[in-house]
Amino acid sequence: MVLYIAILICFITFAQFMKTKTLRKDKVNIITLGCSKNKVDSEVLSGQLLANEINVVHESAKKDHNIVVVNTCGFIEKAKEESINTILEQVELKRRGKIDKVYVTGCLSERYKNNLEEEIPEVDAYFGTMELPLILKQFDADYKNELVGERLLSTPQHYAYMKISEGCNRTCSFCAIPLMRGQHVSRTIESLVDEAKRLVDRGVKEVMLIAQELTYYGLDIYKKRELPKLLHALADVKGLEWIRMHYAYPSKFPMEIIDAVKERENICNYLDMPLQHAANNMLKAMKRQITREEMEDLVGAIRHKIPDICLRTTLITGFPGETKKDVEELKTFLQKMRFDRVGIFTYSHEEGTSAYDMEDNIPDEEKEERAQEIMEVQQEISLEKNQEKVGKTFKVMIDKKEAGRYLGRTEFDSVEVENEVVITTKKKLVIGEFVKVKITKAYDYDIEGEVVS
Repeated sequence: MVLYIAILICFITFAQFMKTKTLRKDKVNIITLGCSKNKVDSEVLSGQLLANEINVVHESAKKDHNIVVVNTCGFIEKAKEESINTILEQVELKRRGKIDKVYVTGCLSERYKNNLEEEIPEVDAYFGTMELPLILKQFDADYKNELVGERLLSTPQHYAYMKISEGCNRTCSFCAIPLMRGQHVSRTIESLVDEAKRLVDRGVKEVMLIAQELTYYGLDIYKKRELPKLLHALADVKGLEWIRMHYAYPSKFPMEIIDAVKERENICNYLDMPLQHAANNMLKAMKRQITREEMEDLVGAIRHKIPDICLRTTLITGFPGETKKDVEELKTFLQKMRFDRVGIFTYSHEEGTSAYDMEDNIPDEEKEERAQEIMEVQQEISLEKNQEKVGKTFKVMIDKKEAGRYLGRTEFDSVEVENEVVITTKKKLVIGEFVKVKITKAYDYDIEGEVVS
């Protein structure tokens, strides 16, 4: 009898557990790694899940979710390592019963799906970069075409990224993006304007246009480069105060883009144009379709039209065959061009790229040392340019408040990667609003100021 009662209690307890488990509503946590394009993909997935009445959050620290989607990056070796480590962390949480399911999507999954399935079989399913409908099927959810452009923002509500195209037709020898994202596909101007209007209705005041290659926009659907036309159309959207451009390819750069920036007040005097190197032999080996001399002419022409434009570029050190002479030439180029912002990567030997056939003959430590040398040159330039701002007044967007200070940005600064304007004031400033700030101090990568209105 005692045994019977004990068994009955166990059965009831198990049934209650199963009932609780069954009734528990799914909550999905999306972890995004890599670039802003991945961030947009995660936001779109979130929007679709919400439309299907599935609770979803971005990178929640509350740990009250039971399903995780890891949106991975596969761009370079460091990014791949971070993605794999994140997957393993989530798989361990699943093993310990903290979460029920782990799904993986994004560039790493697109590129190495078969390997990942074999090496980390504990993941419930892997998906490529263009398989959103298949991910939704895992939740018995339907892909809703009418939601194109709708998404749950993972950024503060006053700014958002906007992807104007997918993929890339360029053949840079170091880049694996076309292997993971496919060929260039532009979105229509109408769909982008519609999305911008909806973002503004939700409180967004700044959109950052992103693509693997902005200047190629329109060639596939309009048979000509139509970024200038898109810029004018977006500039007409009421309430959109800042439009910012990221990732413009320098070869055959359409100067009409700069004309649009000059003509429209709400297009930021800012351009992110990755150049990758300055030594002609490196540019040729990288298949960049441009020479140092042509890059210098292009920068000169852009600054002639808009003298105070902020130019950001990205560089690579340690490409196969790079010599110390090439590094010195790159430093000389920076000193001459005086870019406002510079980011730098060390070369990653990526299988499937044309550079993979070359010998990766520079040790990682040497690559890092060269990158540091170059950034030291840029650090001095950055300080000097910031010092030129002292005493001047700028329109500043307030992004956040930390340690009793407000942090904002001018039109010359993009989110996370650029200068911040540090403001100490007793006034209560509103996050997402604009104020006039007079710059009082300058540092290598930040500036301080006081509110003047």
